[in-house]
Amino acid sequence: MAYKILCLGLLCVVFAYYIHTPMPENFEEPWKIGLMDAAMKMTSLTGLLFENIGLMKYEELFYSLTSLLLTKAISDENITVTDTNFSGIPVRLYLPKRKSERQRPAVIFLHGGAFVLGSCKLEAYDFLNRLVANQLDAVVVGADYRLAPQYHFPVSLEDSIFAVKFFLQDKIPVKYDVDPTRICISGDSSGGMLATQVTQLLQNDPGFKGKIKAQALIYPGLQFLDTLMPFHVEYEHDPILPRDIAIKLGSLYMTKDKALPQAMWKNQHMPQGSRHLFKFVNWSAFLPEKYKKNHVYTEPVTGQFNASYLEILDSRLSPLLVHDSELQNLQLTYILTCEHDILRDDGLIYVTRLRNVGVQVNHDHIEDGVRGALAFTPPFNLRLGFRIRDKYIRWLEKNL
Repeated sequence: MAYKILCLGLLCVVFAYYIHTPMPENFEEPWKIGLMDAAMKMTSLTGLLFENIGLMKYEELFYSLTSLLLTKAISDENITVTDTNFSGIPVRLYLPKRKSERQRPAVIFLHGGAFVLGSCKLEAYDFLNRLVANQLDAVVVGADYRLAPQYHFPVSLEDSIFAVKFFLQDKIPVKYDVDPTRICISGDSSGGMLATQVTQLLQNDPGFKGKIKAQALIYPGLQFLDTLMPFHVEYEHDPILPRDIAIKLGSLYMTKDKALPQAMWKNQHMPQGSRHLFKFVNWSAFLPEKYKKNHVYTEPVTGQFNASYLEILDSRLSPLLVHDSELQNLQLTYILTCEHDILRDDGLIYVTRLRNVGVQVNHDHIEDGVRGALAFTPPFNLRLGFRIRDKYIRWLEKNL
């Protein structure tokens, strides 16, 4: 009993330390962000403890906690909500009830969660997709791809592609009275990466080329090559998703080998012969001047990591690796980035590269934004999350 009280006391002390960590002055509702940041770091610390004593895996604790926020498919007076599957992939479908004078647009949404956590059925995503369906009079599909570490790359991507291809079949838009020329692929965080990959791959598929009108990417992570970009260096302890948690969870998408995140932390995980790829993520060439500050570009160190995970070299894993020729015919694009986000620079680089090849890009940058804010609209009612949600929906209304 005394041991349990001691452990509880120590956890309370650590939580108090985290909760009193200073937040940037420009944050709206800093107390909420501070509370969520402390909870995230406490979960990480507890997960490490549980893993070391053999109670459960690090990521299992995160998954268990997020699963508490899952919702059931509940219809309301405006929207019919059903759980079904597309080509064996679980999806949640939102269908407006009111009659429409013309065919509806459609949005296929891929959720975030570092490929390890999350579901389209989480309360925040259910709320978001329900609102999009209602305000746009649109059919919305939330897809639940299989998660790491039980399923490694490229399973999540393949599931996403299967679900999207199923919906893009000629008979499906007809079934749901969807205008086949007004379909958008969207996602946040890792879901933003999947949306990017799906859009890139389907534009080169003869059977589906031209069937996607737009892509909407909310603070997407887009590469695994360089883990020491300016923001990684400048704000590695920033709120919600600090660098150590991002690397530990993100590496699970490729392997359970604990040596990989250790190498990624030092930016020494790239194999020999990969230097030709660094030009695609060279932030000194693509970041706007205001984000370069006094940082000096240094290439990732190659050949230091003994194991070789060749998927790191695959553009399906890191969509920034595609050549400009594969970007120039991409669809209308919306990208939202947050200043206080460990993966901020990925989105900024993609904006620059797309604009350089003539793709029409709308870019919103949230100066007081933090990664994952969209997932903290209900149940936490974070106003920042509502602002991000509203910008996303306004863009969809105007462009879809």
